[in-house]
Amino acid sequence: MNSLTSPEPSRDVSHCELHHVPHRYQDVVALFDAAFGKRENTRLVKGLDEPEYIPAGDSCVYHQVIFAHGYFASALHEIAHWCIAGAQRRLLNDYGYWYCPDGRSEQQQKKFEQVEIKPQAIEWAFSVAANKPFRVSTDNLNGAEPDTQAFTLNVYKQVMRYLQDGFPPRAALFIKLLAEFYGSGDITSAKFTLPSDLANLMEESLR
Repeated sequence: MNSLTSPEPSRDVSHCELHHVPHRYQDVVALFDAAFGKRENTRLVKGLDEPEYIPAGDSCVYHQVIFAHGYFASALHEIAHWCIAGAQRRLLNDYGYWYCPDGRSEQQQKKFEQVEIKPQAIEWAFSVAANKPFRVSTDNLNGAEPDTQAFTLNVYKQVMRYLQDGFPPRAALFIKLLAEFYGSGDITSAKFTLPSDLANLMEESLR
């Protein structure tokens, strides 16, 4: 796949109706490649295994944002990471970060979650724009038990900050494209909801 010419999305934006557009990874690939294929020399690629970011090099003339197994949520998550990676980091494999796999200690898990707050906040916005349910991922099934409630609140607070101050430019563009394609309308704070127990915790933290 050496061409930078992106395929058109499989559905015309004008024909998309709220809640009736299937969530196909092929549409996300088409939207991403149309927006960033030529502008950023970057393509979204369905992977066979773990997600990865591979910069352009001798084996491929374009940068690759690789998501796992054709999963829709994985595509949105990997795009979110790409949207906050700076120009220099986008020249490095996996943006130059060392990934600590499942089985992390409590201290390692806290560091992992700190790095994940912003990308998961952006992924949440992508999901809302695509009319797709979202849940945070602490991704540590075989390690220390994470504090999912606290992490969810941190991600939610970051979403609210982005809504107030603005999303990173590439993320803002992709939110707009998803919202147009899936017919979800403007992305407002009312579309980001917390379970009642977390909402109560949120209120207490703001007092």
